[in-house]
Parts: sequence; structure tokens; C-alpha cells
Amino acid sequence: MTTISDARAARLEQEPLRTTGPKPGIARGLAGQVKDIWSHRELLDMLIRRELKARYKDSALGFLWSLMRPIAMLLIYYIALGKFLGAARAIPDFAIYIYTGLTAWGLFSEAVSTGTGSIVGNAGLIKKVYLPREIFPLAALGSALFNFAIQLVILFAATVAVGKVPTGTRWGYLPLSLAVIIVTALGWALLLSAVNVYLRDIQYLVEIAMMIFFWASPIAYSWALVSGEVGNEALKQLYLTNPVTIAIMGFQKTFWVAGSDQPYPPDIDTRLWIWLGIGVLFTLIGQRVFARLQGNFAQEL
Repeated sequence: MTTISDARAARLEQEPLRTTGPKPGIARGLAGQVKDIWSHRELLDMLIRRELKARYKDSALGFLWSLMRPIAMLLIYYIALGKFLGAARAIPDFAIYIYTGLTAWGLFSEAVSTGTGSIVGNAGLIKKVYLPREIFPLAALGSALFNFAIQLVILFAATVAVGKVPTGTRWGYLPLSLAVIIVTALGWALLLSAVNVYLRDIQYLVEIAMMIFFWASPIAYSWALVSGEVGNEALKQLYLTNPVTIAIMGFQKTFWVAGSDQPYPPDIDTRLWIWLGIGVLFTLIGQRVFARLQGNFAQEL
């Protein structure tokens, strides 16, 4: 008499053998991974939903908590920097300005921070079943995009409330800046999530790096202050080598209507296109490194 375990073993024997290492060839390997992820798109959707539900499980306010942190930071910076230190006098519509930066930065920071711990955080699932491991950093990015969308609606509503709604060509900066943040965050999430499996200190280093790079971007202060205080042109260009800095300025070009006459780095749209290309290349490199390291994930976890 055939037992259930025998029947299950027979079904498993009929399943094709799948390897977790990188497929040969850069183009062929990448195409294979993309196809594999696409075939698991329903699972990706479920992981994003699980991430969102788990984060706000048993909370009375639910997804409204995704607004609490940026709003709290907005109030702190608006009062401490804007009013007490006088930043609001130098930056018109300071509340819109700082919330624009917080919205853009929040997407990048959450995607990278959550993505870094995504493989370790799903160790139980990775050790039990086969699935493309890139799904976990992608799920972290999807969750961050959901929270970003909520904050973006609030930001647009704020521009309506102050009577300075973005119009015309300003909107061209939004998709380009958003694309730069997404590809840059995805590249780092893939790379760091894989390395974090082997070196768990990475997740703590990321927390410190996020704190440092927050202040290395024009969120709580303006580019006009940077260009005025930093006289060395080489240092200015070094400051602009951060793609998130350029992307945040792109968001400000879109939503910060009161700052239309404020100075920006020259050719900011060209810089965005350049960083988008670099970001795509960096994401491809991050994926290939991820593919090479994922073979021993189950053993290390």
C-alpha cells in the first residue's frame, strides 16, 4: 500500500532539479533570473502584503503609522531648525521643502535598511523551499514604495493647501528622480542583503550610514547654503556624487514651487539621467554578486 510520504517522494522526483548558483553568461543569467522572478510574481505580491500586515499587526491606526514618523520628523525639524535656528527665514515654504526631502529620503532609507535584513529575516522560508531569493529584497522595496505612495499623496495635498501646486514641466523631474532612487536602493538592497548573510555586522553599519547620508543630502538645509559655505569647487562636486542627493533635488524641483528662484546645481536633469544609467549598471552588478553568493545562503542561515 502506497503511503502519503511515498506519493510525495514520487512527486518530488518528477520535479526538475534547480540550482541556486548563477546561471552561466551575464545576459543569459540575468534573463533567467528575471524570468524566474516573473514566474513567482504572485508570491512577490504575497510577501509585500505580508510585510505590510506584519508591520502594523494588531495596531489601532494600521497604515497611518507610516505617516507618523515623517510627520514627527517634519515637526521636529520645522520647529528646531525652521523656527528656533531661523532656517525658515532663508528657505521659503520650509514645511513643504523639508517634507519633500523626507518623503524621497524615506523611500531610499526604508528600501535599503529593510532590504539588507530581508534574507536573514526570511531564513526559515529560504531553508525549506526553492524560490528566487531576489524576491525578498524586491518585497522590501515594494513595501517601501507603498509607504512612499501614501506620503506622496500627503505631500501633494500639502501643496494644494498652501496654494502652490506643481504644474507643467516640473512634473518631468518626478519620474526621473524616483527611478534614480529605486534603482540605487535596489542595487544596494541586493548587494547588502547577500553580504549580510555572511557578515551580520552589515545591518548595523547600514544604520550608521543612513544617519550620515541623511545629513549629506539637502533635506534639512538647502543647496544654496552648501554652495555659499563651500567655496572649493571640488568639494561641491564631491557632494554631488551622491545620487540620492541629486534625486532629492529633483523632487524639490517638482514639489517645492516656492523655491523656483532658488539656486540648483547646473544641468540637474542631465545629472539625473547619468545617475539613472549608473544606477541601472550598479543594480545589474548587485544582482550578479547576489547570484554568486546565494548558493550557500541555506547553510549560512
